[in-house]
Amino acid sequence: MSSAPRATGTVRSWLYVPATRPDLLDKAMAGPADAVVLDLEDSVPRNRKDEARAHAVKAVAALWPKPLWLRVNQVRLPEGRADLDALAGTPVQGLRLPKCESPDEIRAVLDRVDTPLHLLLETALGVERAFELATTAPQVALLSLGETDLAADLRVSGDGALDWARARVVNAARAAGLAGPVQSVWTDVADVEGLTADTERARARGFFGRSVIHPRQIPPVNAAFTPRPEEVEEARRLVDSLRRAQDAGSAAWLDDRGRFVDPAVVARARWVLHLAG
Repeated sequence: MSSAPRATGTVRSWLYVPATRPDLLDKAMAGPADAVVLDLEDSVPRNRKDEARAHAVKAVAALWPKPLWLRVNQVRLPEGRADLDALAGTPVQGLRLPKCESPDEIRAVLDRVDTPLHLLLETALGVERAFELATTAPQVALLSLGETDLAADLRVSGDGALDWARARVVNAARAAGLAGPVQSVWTDVADVEGLTADTERARARGFFGRSVIHPRQIPPVNAAFTPRPEEVEEARRLVDSLRRAQDAGSAAWLDDRGRFVDPAVVARARWVLHLAG
């Protein structure tokens, strides 16, 4: 049985499915991903865009056990505008906007399809405007980097070359009051060990959740963003110590292990308990 749908900001895994493969959509909805992204962009050949739109319109009208979002084509281009025309008036749960760079793009999308938006920042200009884009409209729900495209636009190589951009998008998202950004895809499907290590680093940097392109990537991603039992127990211990400190009239204190605790530490503990559900 599929798990209950999660709130957008606590989705651990977002599985991409080509919009031309409705059979894979059924399998994805029955699988372990927390949410599914029906892709009309990169995974769909140009000569099958109309077919993909037709499948997408049908899919968003169906009832599913978990969130279904759509990644449309770039809305600055004719294919993206055609996507929005096809989806206008349909019950879309959310849209991913690739290579988002301008508040005008966001407003143009919302004029046609009023739904939560996930902005994919894949260019230097998109990253430069991250906070402005995040605060353009209340429908903006999530940010992500598109790391492969961004690295190409910046003409950089090596994993560490994008650390500054990762930090910037995390800060922009939280400054805008959004959940932590969703981490970009790990393209080497066979390298599960690398995926696991990279996802753990992403969580430590402030990301939450990851886009995946193959079902085998889902278990390690879900595990990385699921609090471990010892984390949950530690969080409960900290929240319990808060109650005792409040009863004693204190705002900062030493817990039962002699460690200094203040409201910021407790806020983190409450987030862990929220994720543990």
